[in-house]
Amino acid sequence: MVDKRKLNEKKFKNWEEFEWGRRYWYEVEGKLGWKARYVKEVDINENTLRFYQEIYDNDGRQIEVHHKYPIDEGHIRLKDKT
Repeated sequence: MVDKRKLNEKKFKNWEEFEWGRRYWYEVEGKLGWKARYVKEVDINENTLRFYQEIYDNDGRQIEVHHKYPIDEGHIRLKDKT
């Protein structure tokens, strides 16, 4: 059997532990200063509960979220950039 925890730790590199499970994440820097954070939340058995993407602007403020699992909700803009 594949050790899900080892695979998640290898892929995501960052995590926090909670009483309900873990939250893993990794970040990708964009060419124009923005940042995307990919987040995976799992239960204590390492079964995926949620997977989503957070988008941050050049100032480090979260501007979008894209919930991908269990239901793909598309990108949701959190603020207007005016």
